[in-house]
Amino acid sequence: MNKQDLVEYVQKAANIETKVAATAAVNAVLDGITEGIKKGGPVQLIGFGTFSVKDRAARQGRNPLTGEKIKIKATKVVSFKVGAELKATAKKAKAAKK
Repeated sequence: MNKQDLVEYVQKAANIETKVAATAAVNAVLDGITEGIKKGGPVQLIGFGTFSVKDRAARQGRNPLTGEKIKIKATKVVSFKVGAELKATAKKAKAAKK
């Protein structure tokens, strides 16, 4: 599913008349998650999961082309921890494929 598919799903599920309004709803949710991440705090959606910011330490790396050792700077990364309901849904979907 891509963003367009998600917009169409939201439009049907929420009974929104226009695709423009459904796109605005999806964008508002994504913007809300982005704002929560910018503030550095976790964005917790019960049953779905939690977005959070984590620090990644500086480390040694290797240039794959030359094999030369390089220093990779410390950085912040976005992390997502899956919620229990979503994890159970994924487990059921995987079992159904077998």
